Amino acid sequence: MAFRTIDDLGDLTGKRALVRVDLNVPMAEGRVTDLTRIHALAPTVNDLSAKGAKVLLLAHFGRPKGQKHSEMSVSMTLDALQEVLGREIMFVPEIYGDVVAQSVSILSDGDVALLENSRFWAGEEKNDPDLAKAIAANGDIYVNDAFSAAHRAHVTTEGLAHLLPSYAGRSMEAELKALEAALGKPEHPVAAVVGGAKVSTKLDVLNNLVAKVDHLIIGGGMANTFLAARGINVGKSLCEHDLADTANAIMDAADAAGCTVHLPYDVVVAKEFRANPPVRTANVHEVAADEMILDVGPAAVEALADVLKTCRTLVWNGPMGAFEIEPFDAATVSLARTAAALTKEGSLVSVAGGGDTVAALAHAGVTQDFTFISTAGGAFLEWMEGKELPGVKALQTS
Repeated sequence: MAFRTIDDLGDLTGKRALVRVDLNVPMAEGRVTDLTRIHALAPTVNDLSAKGAKVLLLAHFGRPKGQKHSEMSVSMTLDALQEVLGREIMFVPEIYGDVVAQSVSILSDGDVALLENSRFWAGEEKNDPDLAKAIAANGDIYVNDAFSAAHRAHVTTEGLAHLLPSYAGRSMEAELKALEAALGKPEHPVAAVVGGAKVSTKLDVLNNLVAKVDHLIIGGGMANTFLAARGINVGKSLCEHDLADTANAIMDAADAAGCTVHLPYDVVVAKEFRANPPVRTANVHEVAADEMILDVGPAAVEALADVLKTCRTLVWNGPMGAFEIEPFDAATVSLARTAAALTKEGSLVSVAGGGDTVAALAHAGVTQDFTFISTAGGAFLEWMEGKELPGVKALQTS
């Protein structure tokens, strides 16, 4: 996967850099409540500014569906942007045309401007070539630093890359290198942890992974579907019984590919789903009809930890159990801490992503210890499915 980066750029004095960033951030009472994505874009903006470029930020916010809504203006993020970047930023209420051109003419070299929500224009999500040309007219180079939107073929994520010299920003570069190390050209043995509630939402992920990894560890409600497919009574656990044939087909494909599928053999069960109910640990063959499986048991987690110790690469998506409620976070926390310790000692490359995954690893206190944790959500999931991401393909040089 070859792509140009900011390191390939020399002096940019007087040049205009159109930079796609991710400002789709959580807000409450008019303020940004999580600065993670803003901190992620800072290195790219600062590097381009230091090279003398006039930096024009492009981003979407929410789903305005081609209509202007004041509550979805990216100007809502301006205070947080200025706080993180430590500089004044000009807001421009357009994304193309004379207003943008006049605003750029006022900027000094190294200054930064934030253009309006690109999704206020219907042509953005349609990848309208005319809109792309209009936006490109106010840029000399294009930098994509929003991997989280790379699975969308929109004007600001894909169209502009074909009209201007194009580069990956620092966050995009880090993401692509991590993903390449995890599944593109990983060091074997490779393990994948896939959890979550339903098999139906991860079918493409599972089918892609069994052909690429050596160990597939299945947790969460998904594991119940696989156990049931093997004829095990899972009581009143969350389970997609209608997917038994699909689950068996995935296990058959894994066998054919030499991939070992790991399912729990002991589990934590309860009769009700709430915090700290009466629980017991049971063999999977001993789940009562009125019980539900809510976490992987300690013996299985210990065995899975031993599996990770034999591996060189780990890809993680989804929790092992209902980690939001104690004590059903135990398996996720324990296995995550094992992976973190192996990463810190240098024996494991660990890459994780997906909304619940980030929350689960944060709960385990290991987000700083994994090799890379993606906050990209949908784009990360589509990458795990083996799909080509338009925003990434458009940056590739060969």
